Amino acid sequence: MTETRIMAPSNIKVNPIGIAVIALVTIVVLYAGSSMKMFRSADTVNLKELLSVGIDVARKGGERVRIIRESSNMDEQSKGLTQEGAQELKTNGDVQSHVQMFYGIKNAFPSVDVKSEEHDPQGIDTKSVPKANKYLTEIQSLDATVEVPVKDITIWIDPLDATQEYTENLRQYVTTMVCVAVKGVPTIGVIYKPFLDKTFWGFIGHGHSANIVTPESFSSDKTRIIVSRSHSGQVEQVAKSAMGDAIEIIPAGGAGFKTLEVISGNASAYVHVTRIKKWDLCAGNAIINSIDVDHKDGVEGKMTTLEGRLIDYSGAGSPINDDGLLATIHEHEKFLTILKPAFESMKKEQTAQA
Repeated sequence: MTETRIMAPSNIKVNPIGIAVIALVTIVVLYAGSSMKMFRSADTVNLKELLSVGIDVARKGGERVRIIRESSNMDEQSKGLTQEGAQELKTNGDVQSHVQMFYGIKNAFPSVDVKSEEHDPQGIDTKSVPKANKYLTEIQSLDATVEVPVKDITIWIDPLDATQEYTENLRQYVTTMVCVAVKGVPTIGVIYKPFLDKTFWGFIGHGHSANIVTPESFSSDKTRIIVSRSHSGQVEQVAKSAMGDAIEIIPAGGAGFKTLEVISGNASAYVHVTRIKKWDLCAGNAIINSIDVDHKDGVEGKMTTLEGRLIDYSGAGSPINDDGLLATIHEHEKFLTILKPAFESMKKEQTAQA
């Protein structure tokens, strides 16, 4: 057998300069790609990770709230008077929950804007607060890998909703709340009940926690309006002047609790007629928005002012809402049409008396 040999052409030469140029170009391309990836990751946040962090810090804050209530180490203080002249209270539970929630988020996402009802206590070591968990197992099956520019994100937290009821040991009303707003739109909401160890969350366009079950229609012939315990008379005046006596007024504490009562069908609507802050509303607003966005079965969660406007949760805006509140999962426009004139009449009377 004759051996065949393939000889390389003798005129091909290896050029060291060419190899160096190719290697340099390859390094530049790889470095540029890596740098762009790092830039994108620093400039954007993953909403699924924010949901996980929101759940985690709501629970950690809630744990502090529960422990302090059970130890009776409340350290009640007044932050001043509300617009209605009532004492606005702050407790050790509010403060310690704030530290866990605010810095749990900031240590995980340093560049995200976080708005809290409370402020830092003096002498607190914020660096010792552990980063919140971005990868909770319970939501990993959620198909929601969405990257959003960090500049578009505002997180609103209420470290202890229903502080007045907390001091009265009315534990059922107490919640901790986290909300992620994207360009001012409440997109992710978490409400945690620390004394029942129950977590409720909603992510608009991606569903909600399995324990959120909404009725397809009103279960009672009587319209039931849930309102704040502190000014139930004012809301009753507005509601009954608009809807007559065939309604039931349910006084309750905490905006988070009241929103969940509407979602579960225990109340037809949540109505508020005095000043309220956005950290009280944002989480419930996001959850109510997440309910059946396809509007199947006639269920369409909605929260607006009593003047019919959506609430803007952008970080640059005021944290105050003075335009009333209406939250429903059925017949929102019907309630709004009935209640808006009575609310506007009440505001005119208050202005005239001022």
